[in-house]
Amino acid sequence: DTGQQINVLKGHFDGVTAVAMDGTMVVSGSGDNTIRLWDRNTGQQINVLEGHSSAITAVAMDDGMVVSGSGDTTIRLWDRKAGQGR
Repeated sequence: DTGQQINVLKGHFDGVTAVAMDGTMVVSGSGDNTIRLWDRNTGQQINVLEGHSSAITAVAMDDGMVVSGSGDTTIRLWDRKAGQGR
């Protein structure tokens, strides 16, 4: 079947405003000022990235990094495995 829901990812405390996905992970940004990393297969939350002071407006990722943009006028680069901002 196509179009069947596979999973629901819950954890943000405000609306989800940005999403990106690759073969193993989903990254979401929210009005709660956080970025959350999720295991694509299990739906389990892997990490929460905190540092922005306003809603997340964009997220993207590659094998080693997550990048996020926010209404706080900053773009932050994060180590995807360690969850630390740069």
